[in-house]
This record gives sequence, structure tokens and C-alpha cells, in this order.
Amino acid sequence: MPFSFRATARLCLALLLTSCFLLPAKAQAPKIYSSSEILLGLKKLNVVGSVMYIAAHPDDENTRLLAYLANGRLLETSYLSCTRGDGGQNLIGPELREQLGVIRTQELLAARRIDGAHQYFTRANDFGFSKTSEETLRIWDHEQVLSDMVWVIRQRRPDILITRFPPDPRAGHGHHQASAILAAEAFDAAGDPKRFPEQLKYVQVWQPKRLYWNTGSFFVKPGENMDAYLKLDAGGYNALLGQSYGEIAARSRSQHRSQGFGSAAQRGEAIEYFQFVKGTPAKTDLFEGIDQTWNRVPGGAAIGKMVDEVIRKYDAANPSTSVAGLTSVLNAIVSLQSYSSANSVTVYPPLTGVSNSGVKVKKAAESMDAAYWADMKGQEALQLIQACSGVYIEATTSEPTAVAGSKVNVTMEITSRIPIAEGVADYATAEMKKLMAGAMPNSSKKQMELTLPAAVATSQPYWLRKPGTIGMYKVPTFLNDAEQAKLLIGKPENEAALVVPFDIQLHNNYFVVPIPVKYKHTDPVLGELYQPLAVVPPVMVNIPAARAYVFADQQPKPVPVTLRAGQAGVQGQLALQVPTGWQAEPATVAFDLKNKDDEQTINFMLRPLAGAAEGKAELRAVATVGGQQYSRGIQTIEYPHIPTQTLFPEAVAPLVKLQLVRRGQNVGYLMGAGDEVPDALRQIGYNVTLLKPEDISAARLKQFDAVLLGVRAYNTIDKLKTVQPELLKYIEGGGNVVVQYTVNYRVVIPQIGPYPMTLSNDRVTVEDAPVTFLKPQHPLLNSPNKLTEQDFKGWVQEQGLYYPSQWDAHYQPVISSHDPGEAAKESAILVTDYGKGHYIYTGLSLFRELPAGVPGAYRIITNMISYGKEPVQ
Repeated sequence: MPFSFRATARLCLALLLTSCFLLPAKAQAPKIYSSSEILLGLKKLNVVGSVMYIAAHPDDENTRLLAYLANGRLLETSYLSCTRGDGGQNLIGPELREQLGVIRTQELLAARRIDGAHQYFTRANDFGFSKTSEETLRIWDHEQVLSDMVWVIRQRRPDILITRFPPDPRAGHGHHQASAILAAEAFDAAGDPKRFPEQLKYVQVWQPKRLYWNTGSFFVKPGENMDAYLKLDAGGYNALLGQSYGEIAARSRSQHRSQGFGSAAQRGEAIEYFQFVKGTPAKTDLFEGIDQTWNRVPGGAAIGKMVDEVIRKYDAANPSTSVAGLTSVLNAIVSLQSYSSANSVTVYPPLTGVSNSGVKVKKAAESMDAAYWADMKGQEALQLIQACSGVYIEATTSEPTAVAGSKVNVTMEITSRIPIAEGVADYATAEMKKLMAGAMPNSSKKQMELTLPAAVATSQPYWLRKPGTIGMYKVPTFLNDAEQAKLLIGKPENEAALVVPFDIQLHNNYFVVPIPVKYKHTDPVLGELYQPLAVVPPVMVNIPAARAYVFADQQPKPVPVTLRAGQAGVQGQLALQVPTGWQAEPATVAFDLKNKDDEQTINFMLRPLAGAAEGKAELRAVATVGGQQYSRGIQTIEYPHIPTQTLFPEAVAPLVKLQLVRRGQNVGYLMGAGDEVPDALRQIGYNVTLLKPEDISAARLKQFDAVLLGVRAYNTIDKLKTVQPELLKYIEGGGNVVVQYTVNYRVVIPQIGPYPMTLSNDRVTVEDAPVTFLKPQHPLLNSPNKLTEQDFKGWVQEQGLYYPSQWDAHYQPVISSHDPGEAAKESAILVTDYGKGHYIYTGLSLFRELPAGVPGAYRIITNMISYGKEPVQ
């Protein structure tokens, strides 16, 4: 019996214990391969080489080069991003910081599914723009990030490392510089057994052949002779994919939607340039002198010939004829792995479903290399066997969530759509034969009831489960096992909560094809959708996201807390925990959620008492069920280009008590890229109306005391080019307009204010940089609230960004600040009168500070809204 499937229902935990790997919680539909893609995969099966690209953030990667290396050179291609891009801006919604990092992680994975590379990360946290590598490496834990980079290199064993950036100020961003510095250090450390020896329990040292910097015209001086650089043309056409690498790259890069990186396809020659950094230099080709055939693997020469024979006989009209040959190839690959209980180490957590890999192999370097390539190529062979056989397998559930220890109803679908020659395929168990009985290609389904382990963790992204630092995420222990926690480092996302493994039996050798259980549903507009099965707590405690509760007096405010049941029959008590000097009423409230997904909203009244200290504090909502406390809510992030993501934010919110006087009552707000400023304004008593571009007319805007434009409005709202004259008429007639930061490229109109200004990339990245009042008596700094330097303390991530570099004399700068060692920047706030009204442009990062509950930010924006208004008599 040369080939068979066995279906068994096993949990992810059991699979972890037997094969030591983490299955990503991928939520796209199972991949279907065309005949030409299968042929490309067969050719890749005969290429034994690896390359790793290293940079700092999502969207730093050269997607054209990745597409070329993965699909043209057919190499194991990886992108290692130091961060998840948490500190960037968001062009498509209000999510910032950790939530944005989750979006950008998934955008990278979406990009890799297109260009064919693999994705990895370090634990570094993107803390925002940094101007120097020294600052970056100080805020990151230099040694930890280096350790993570070495860990991934030792796992992936790349022949070549390529960096996106130089290790100096030409790279611009301090994170960019640091990524190149760390890559050079990791190049040496990965091959040194004295560096990070604790890793050698799982991996062996690995020395890449060479390190190159992928440079280009944007890094060199105009007119510089590029002949000294190594070159390759990454613009070729792949006939099997029907696309050039530039076309693949455009689709890949366009997945970075949160950053506005939609890209046009490029065709024709595309020269990439490379500067030698370390190792053995190449003369004409990056990979010269590196054997990329099966000959590099001890005992692998025969495999190369076997694959050649499968390719020679491949029938694109009937790929199933290749199953027998691929079965022999897989048997030969498996035979490369040798085991020794006396002199062995555990291999890195393998990236495949090969059950024999990731266990014990000899310490000899050649055995390690054989095990690595057996693992990599074994997975490829398994995928090709499944693709050639036409077997479609999926495991789905109709419920998006489940509680640890609960039962999950799973539908297993198995469809064989291509007849396989008799004697090649047989299903091992009587149960499976019955399930697959009947003429192929009939579809068969079976209902299974599986139980999640009681100890399985919730589906919070693993790097967000424990508080980290401003520069580093903390990877927690996994299932109370510190050793398993280490294996998470570098992974792009959580392992699947539940899998149904299929055993492929080849001459009594068994290999696991793990099928992750996904939630599948049909959207009436978008059609069939998949998302990860989320493990949730028994009860979730939600308070309004991104809301600070701000008090300028002792009047109580409602705090709504919404409970959601993760399972049926949840009873308990809910309370608000508040600091000394605050009062929440009632003290506790009983709740009874009878059905799964039932919700109940409980309103508390919160107020500061007479003795409450001014400044910022925190409240927390806590539900107690069966003696266990729960204080996390549930948040879903849904965008059409990525799988739905489920997060469990802590049920906390900032509390702010401050002295605040405001003038005016009604504010119009035109949302740009998305922010939480309107909710913040409502907290301090303003009536906020969200505007649409078609609402912008001088007559309609007269009802508002001020009109605010959200962040990047002039980058995202094309209609502003037509309604700008109406906005200026409103100002001229006595209105007050406040414009928040605008990025200095892709601006929809050349002049965003009544008078010219030149936007730039200038910014102040030090949150608490000292502020000088240029015009101490200016009304904006004194009325209705007298601002002081204290109002610029306690800020988060940055003080401001995209300051104008030049401005018309009509504008008055009122404050100045700068980062250490730099010249003063005076355009954080520019104000001018225009007609009877007023215009203010500000690059201050109020969109971050207000939701974070920074008291001074509320006083500053109140002065802007109140500017030019007389006190109410």
C-alpha cells in the first residue's frame, strides 16, 4: 500500500508535543494550485538554497526582489522585520499602536502569500520615529533583538543575508539604521557557538556565506557611478505564473493598505544593486559558489535525479500521474533524517507538518543540514502530492469563538477531484474508506465534536499577552512552559487553536498534514470567508475603546461596561476599580448571561470626589465568575484584505481630572484617515457633528463654533480640492478652522491653508521635549486656559510630526521645541487671522495624546477651538 490518508481528530497541543512545531493560525481558504503552479513547485523542489532579507518595518521590504528570489530563483526566501510597525500611522482606520501592529502583521502575511516569501519578526516594538540608531538600540534591548535575529537565522539557515538599509544616517529612520547594524552583528553571531548558546538546545550555529546591502538610487549621490555594485535584473517574466516579478510585487506591496502603499505594476528590466558588507564577496552573482542542488545535502544527489524525472514526465493536463513519482521522492527525503538518542539535539521548531522532523538528529553539521532540508523539502513534496492528487481538505466550524475546555463542532470536508491511478492511493482506515466511498470526484463531509484543552490560552496575539516596554514586547510562557515560550519568538502569529491532522502513510512512514480548524461563513457581498477560530474567556468585559474619561468638575459621568458571554450560563458580579478620591456607583452589579454571545450593558456613574488629585489615573472594570476575575474585553479588526483578527484588550481607561474652561459648544469634525479625537471632545462637553465632504459649505458650517479636520484629511479626501473654497469662505465669515497634521506627499491640493506653507517631514520625536513659548502673551496660549510647559508633559510616542518647513508671514508660530542636538522647530502650531475668522495648523500629535488621557492635550485643543471667542457673559 504505497500511499494512504488517515484522518484523526487531535488537538493542537497533542501535535505540539509530538512534532514540536507551531501551526500558524492562517485563515484564508485552502490554497488551490493550478497545473502551472504545480510545475513551478516541482522545479522549486530541486532548488536547495535559502536567502533572508532584513529590514525594520512592514513595507520596508523590496517586494520585487522577494518575488524574484522566491519565484524566479526558487529559493527559500524570508523577510525578517525587526518590528510589526506599531508606531506608524493608519490610513484606513482608527487603530493605532498595538492594534495597528496586528493589522500590519497581517498585511505582511498577505503580501507574502502573493510574493512567495516567508515572514518573521523580532520582539522589538516600533516606538515611533527615531532619528538615530543610538536611540533605537537604547530603547530596544540591543542584545535581545540581536538574539532574536540570530535565532531566526539559525532556524532558516540562509546562504545569503540582504539588508534594505545602510547602517548610517543615509537610512533616515533610526530603526532602519539599527536593522542594518544588527544584521551585520547577527551575521557573525549566528555562526559563533559562544553567542546565545542557550539556543543550541534547539538549533545549531549557522554561518551565512555573505551579507549584502540592497542599495539603489535613493541611497547614493546623484550621478554616482553604479558600476561598482553587484547587479541583477529582477524584472523578468515568469511564464508559469503569467506575470513579471514587478507585477507580482505590485500586488504584494499593495497589501500595505494601512500605510497607503498601493503600487502600480512594473514590467521590463528592473536592475537591483548590491553592495558587499561581510563574508565572501561575489563577482557576478549573489549566489555564486553556493551549491543550490541536492548535491549539497549528504545523500541527496539521487533525490535531484528523481525530481528531474518527475518534472520530465509531468503532464499538465493530468497532474495525478506525478503522485507515484513524488511519493518516491518523499520517501527518499524522509530517509535523509537520521536519529540518535545518545548524541542528539532537538531541532528548531520545524515549519512543516512532517511528524518525524523537529525531534532528534545527530549533532554533526551535515546531519543538521540534511534534517533542515528534509524538513523544508518534505513539506513541499507533501503539498505537491496533495495538489497533484486533487484532494481538497478543510476543517471548519460555524462558530467564530470557543472557550477553553468546551466542545467544538467541526465539519471535515474531503474532496478528491482528480481520479488517481489504481494502486497509488488508498485510504487506510475503514472509516475513511467509507467516508470517501463512491465515485470520485464526489465531495464527502463529516461532523466531528472536538474538545479544546482546558489549559489552552486565549487567542490574544502572543506578543500582547503580557505588558512589555516601550521598546520590547514580552513573549510569555506558553502553557506554563518557558521552553515552549522560546519557540514562539520570530513567529508572525499565533499557532492554530485546534487542528485535525491527516496522516499520510508511505511504506509505513507517517507524515502529518495538519488542517487548522477555521470559522467559515458566507457574507452576502464578499462571499465565502474564513477567519481563525478564536479562544475566548468565559466572559468578556468591554469598556469603550480609546476613550479617556475627563472631568473638569465633580459632575458624574456614565461609564458603560458591556459584558459578553463566551459560553452559556455565565453568572457573576461586575465592579469598577477606581483610585482613591473617586467614586463609582453602584459598587457592584450582578449579571446573568444565559446564552453564549449574550450581551448586557451596565452603566456606572463615576465622579471625582473633592479630594481627587488632578492629573491622570486609571479605572478598571472587573467581572468575577466562580471566584475567578476577568478584566479583558474583545475587539475584532475587520478589513477585506486581511483575515478578521480578534484581540482581548484590558478593560481599562484613563481617568483625567483637570481644570478646564471652554468657549463655544458646537464642533464640526471632518474625519481624515481615522482618529478618536471626536470622542475626546465629547468628553469635555462639546457637541460634535461628524461631517462629510458634501457638508462643507459656508452656509452649513455657520452653525459650528469651530470646524476641525482630522489627521491626514488633505491626504485622504479628494473632494477637499473642490470644497476648499467653501471652507475658506467659512473662515472669512468668522469661522474657526483647526487642521491637524498632513503628510507632505500625496496632498490633494497644493495649498491647504489661506496662505502658503510648505509641509515637510520635520518632527519632534522626544515626547517630553522642552517647549518654549515664542509669544507668551498670545491669546492661543492664554485663553481660555493659561498653558504652561506642564501641559506638554506625559505625552506618548512623539510630540509632533509633519511640521511645515516654510510658511507665509501671515502665519504666527507660537511655540518652539526640538529633539536633542537639533535646531529649534517653530511650526508645531501656526495661527493666522483670515477675514473675520481664524485658521490654525498643528502638527502636534493630539490624535495620540487625547485618547491616552494626556491632560495638557485637552487644554491645548480647547484653546484652539475657543480661539477668537469672547467669554460668555
